[in-house]
Formats: sequence, C-alpha cells, structure tokens
Amino acid sequence: MALKIYLGDLTYNTIVVSTESLPINIGYIASYCIKQFGQDVDITLFKYIHELEKAIIDDPPDILGLSNYCWCQNVSQEMFKIFTEKNPKGLRVWGGPNFPLDVPTQKEFFEKFKYFDIYVPTDGEVGFSNIVKHVLDTNLEMIKYEVTQKPIEGCIVRNSEGRLLYSLADTRIKNLDEIPSPYMTGLLDKFFDDKLIPMLQTNRGCPFTCSFCTDGREAVNIVNKFSKERIKNEIEYISTHVKKNVHSMFISDLNFGMIPGDLDTCQEIKKVQDKYNYPHKLLTTTGKNNKEKIIESIKSLAGSLSLSMSVQSMDEQVLKNIRRENISKDVMLELAPTIKENNMNTTAEVILGLPGETYDSHLETIRKLISAKLDDVITYTCFLLPGSEMATPMEKNKWKFKTKFRMLPMDFAKLSSGKNICEIEEVIVGSKDLNFDDYVQLRLIGFTLWMTNKGVLYSALIKFLRQREIDVSDLFFKMVERKDDAPQIIQDVYEKFKRATVDELFDSPEEILKKIQEKKEYEKLVNEEAGFNVIRYHHTMILSECMDEWTEYVLKIAHDLLEENNKLTNEVQTQFKEIGNYCRGKCHNPLGKDRMETNPKFVFNYDIDRWLEEKRDVLQLTEFRVSNPKEIIFSLTNEQFKIIEDNIEVFGDTVVGYTKALKMVPEQMFWRRNLARDNKSESFFIGSDYAE
Repeated sequence: MALKIYLGDLTYNTIVVSTESLPINIGYIASYCIKQFGQDVDITLFKYIHELEKAIIDDPPDILGLSNYCWCQNVSQEMFKIFTEKNPKGLRVWGGPNFPLDVPTQKEFFEKFKYFDIYVPTDGEVGFSNIVKHVLDTNLEMIKYEVTQKPIEGCIVRNSEGRLLYSLADTRIKNLDEIPSPYMTGLLDKFFDDKLIPMLQTNRGCPFTCSFCTDGREAVNIVNKFSKERIKNEIEYISTHVKKNVHSMFISDLNFGMIPGDLDTCQEIKKVQDKYNYPHKLLTTTGKNNKEKIIESIKSLAGSLSLSMSVQSMDEQVLKNIRRENISKDVMLELAPTIKENNMNTTAEVILGLPGETYDSHLETIRKLISAKLDDVITYTCFLLPGSEMATPMEKNKWKFKTKFRMLPMDFAKLSSGKNICEIEEVIVGSKDLNFDDYVQLRLIGFTLWMTNKGVLYSALIKFLRQREIDVSDLFFKMVERKDDAPQIIQDVYEKFKRATVDELFDSPEEILKKIQEKKEYEKLVNEEAGFNVIRYHHTMILSECMDEWTEYVLKIAHDLLEENNKLTNEVQTQFKEIGNYCRGKCHNPLGKDRMETNPKFVFNYDIDRWLEEKRDVLQLTEFRVSNPKEIIFSLTNEQFKIIEDNIEVFGDTVVGYTKALKMVPEQMFWRRNLARDNKSESFFIGSDYAE
C-alpha cells in the first residue's frame, strides 16, 4: 500500500482568498517525490484550510507536510494538532523561510511550537524526499519514533526525547529541471479555480544580503535556474488553463529582469498575451541592479508590469545598516528618464522603521524619489521576519527596536472545533532613532502618497507644479499637515486611517489570539470592521466613496502652494483651472456602480494630452494652446470595466474584496480615458490617451 502524504500550503478564505497564488511550492515537492518514489507514494495537495481539516479528520495520512510562511504559521500548528489527535503515530513535517537563523532562537522556536517533528529550512524537495526515503524503510506502525531517532540530511529533527538533531548540508538543487513541472504533470490542475492566481518561477536564490529579508541568507545567495524550454511550456500551459475571470500572474523570482534569460521569459509572456489576451498584470519583484538589462527585459510588457525601484531608503548609513550598500540606488534613479521614454511605470518601495532611520531621513528619502519622477512611491511598515538577520536578538537589541504585533490582513478563520485562529506579525513602530508619534505621522504621509502619486492619476498637475519650480513632495506633506482644512469626508478618512493604524497594534501575539476568541471581536473581523490592510482598505474607501472630494483637496493644496510661492499670474490661474478639470475628469467615479454612465466633460483651450506626451520638460503648457476649444468627455472603456468586475467576482463585492481585486488590476485600468470633440465642427475623435 502506498505511503499516504498530505501537503498543504494554506490560505485563509473566510472573507476573501488571502494568499492568492497557486501552491506551486508544494507542487514542486510533490512532483520531485513522485519522480523519486513513483507508486510508493500517494500525495494529495491542499490550499484551503477547511478542505485539509476535513481530510485529516475523515482520512488522516501517514505524513502531513505543511509550508511555514508568515501568513500560515498558526493555522499550520492547528492542523498539526488535529492530525496528532487523529493519527498519533503519523509524522509531522514543517518547512519554509519563516524560521529563525540563530541556533538559540531555533531552539526557542521548537519549544514554542510543539506540534511538529521535523523542519526543512531551505529548498524543500531534497530534504522532504530524504524524509520519505527513511519512512519507506520503516515500519509504518512505528513511523514517528523510528524516523526521528537519527539525523536526516537537509533537516532538523526533534527526537523522542526532545533533542534536536541537525544535518544541514547543502541540499539545494542546482539544475532545477531535475524537479518535474507540477504544471505539466497535472498536479496543479485542480487549483485552476476562479479564485487562485497562477504563479511562475524561473529561478531561485538572491545574490543580495539585505538583513530584513529571509532571502538575505548565505544559504540562498546562489541563483539556480529552470531551462528556457521548461519556462516556455509552463507559460503556455498556464495561459490555456487559467479561468477567464483571472487576469493576473505571479512571478516568484526575487530579481526579475536582472537574471540572464529573463528577456526570453518576457518574450514568451508577450506571445501568450497576444495569443490569449492573458495576463493583463504581472505581479513580481524586479531586480535591484542592472536596470538597463531589466528595462530591456520588460519594456515589451509595459502596462502589465511596473519596474520596481526597491530602494527602501536613500540614506547611505541606513543602507549600510541593513547590508544593502551593494545595490546602486543612484544608477536606479539615473535610469528614470530612460524608463519614461519606454512608457514604463516605475514603483519605488520604501520601508518605514529601518535601523538608523529618523523622521527627517525618511522624509528626505521620499523627497528624492519624488524628485526623480517615479510614478508610485510605496511605504511599507518594517516587520521582523523570523528567518531574517534583522529579527535576531542581537540586531533587535542593537537598534532598540520598539515592536508591536498586528494581525495579517484577512488571515483569520473559525475551525470546526469552534476555535478562532489568525496569523500575526511583529512590526517595528519605533527605535532609538524614531518615536511612535513620528511613525504614525509617516504612515499618514505614506497613505497620502499611495492615494495621490499614482502614475497618470495627477500627472498633469504634478508636471504643472514642477514647471513652476514647486517641490512636488510638499504637495503630499502639506496635505497631511493641513488635513483639518480638507472637506469633512476627507478629514474623516484621515481620522479613520490614523485610528486604524494605532488600533491594529497589540503588545503580544497572545493578546490578539485571546481577543479574537470573543464572539463580538470575531464578528468585527467577519463584518470587515477590523483585520484589514489599513492602507489598501482606506484607498478603496476613497475610490468608492469620495474620489471627487479627494481630487478637490489635492487641487486646493496645489493652488495654495502656487500662491505661497508667488506663481499665480492670471495666465497660470487660467491654465491651473484647466489642469484641475483634466484631473477631475480622469479621477471621477472610478469604482461606483454607475461609473459607465457618469462621464464628465469639460471644454479645454490647451492640448493637455500632447503636452504630457512631450519629452522636453522646458515646453510650457502655453505652447499647446489650440485654435478651437475642444470638449473632452472622460469615460471608461468596456475592457476597463470588465477587468475590474472580473476581479471583484473573484474576491467579492465588499470593501475588502475590492482591496484584493484592485491589487490584481493594472493601474491604468482605474482612470478614465479622453474622448474629445471639436466644439466648432462637432466631429468626434479619440484622444491619444484613449488608444489601447
């Protein structure tokens, strides 16, 4: 009889699917095991919590193997507990990057989490197959006792006496094609449902040593790759199996575009885009160096993939503190004009709370990125990943981190036992260089950037301010500083955001777990009153309820800046009015149920589209005055409507569902296009921004 194995890479889906990717990780482990042991193993894969819970209760396996990431740690332990009750002799295997680096903290980890027997800390295929080999040579009636009495290569084993047995030789597979494709073998077919997003992996490893990242470890610094033919076949397979309402694809590579062969991958993706109209959006992390190569790799995918400038900070000392000085931020910023010329969107990622970062240095980082004309500057709160150097006791003490705990967005569920469970992360809200009030204020600025510095959204206004030598970062900073002057509905959003930022923080994980056992508190999660991603939630709230008011507030602060800098001549006043109307048209009602029927129109004396396309920044709007005023109607295309609605169908017609859906939608799909009409001739034409 074959050895029965369950493998799970779990996601919560109480409200929406929280971790949306197909479980390609356990697919690799399963396909490698099947290659090694054939019919001697019977492997079933799981993604959804309640499906695995039911399977364990109804028909427990011999081995339960679960992935360990920050988004599934606690629920994995609950699954192991249920498994232990149903099959006390069964073997419990855990693996993944959410595991401490230093040995003393690893021992604490084993003490804290009692319900597992073996940990596989790095790439799991070889380590897990070594476990299976030992099991197949063992009496299944004594499986747990016999297998855990000796070290297993690539694993940390807890023996029957509680002692840890280490055998951590390098078990990484260098030629990744040795792992059969879980796509081409059909192992992942059942996960092509209308909820999960396909994931592609072309390589593993990261050459960088960033201290905040679990992939900064020496053990994974060498990059190993899959073959071009393998990647090509998987892209084709995914594109022919994905559901019609799924428009996105994840690429799990850590430095996409930077590694040799990535250009070929982009070309293959472009082929399937042309052939199948999929994917519309690629979600990945682009490389940190060799930006010229990255630009060459992804410019054919412009619109479906943004180039990520993962600077994290522009402060030299902070970069040294996090061992990131080998990444050239200056080269990244110098390439911004080239990126623009290729019509590519750029995203800069900044981390709030890094070692040595101060309030002023964080603001200076934002100023520099805004000055570099990046389309989107995203601020993340720094959280401590157990597998990162920054999470070690030595680093935490060195920087005097002040940390709190918060629930991961939408990661909660009620198990069949009636117990409520959720996932929790430890975040840095202060240090010896940053106090808590500054943390909250910087979060407000980060939210304002998220809402306002978004590609084409206010591009006309931002260019207009720059041409009048206004520091555009002041627009965002002043919006927070003067928020009491905003329309009442915007003041309310700011206040709700601030309160949610504070209220999501707790002193310990135990406090959170205890709180959600209360019926009233759990109902708050179910009713979407708590437990959401604070920035994305309030972003969606504005898009759905008060985008017009947000635009008016942006324009008010911009007008104040022009006035305070003595730039408001009569001509500037006239042009600013038209710039304001352009922004009002672009941003109007992006998510309302009636958005296809509410199409604003304004008369323009300047060709703002052509002015925006002009690469020479010295040319002022004055140069683009038209002889005949033109009426422009701002509308959404049917394709824009469909892509957003399809994603809402996947994730649900709630505020939280919208937050997940919008994550999967290309930025340009939110905003209205320009349908223009010559007032004099009444002839219609499509403006350049309308063209697909």
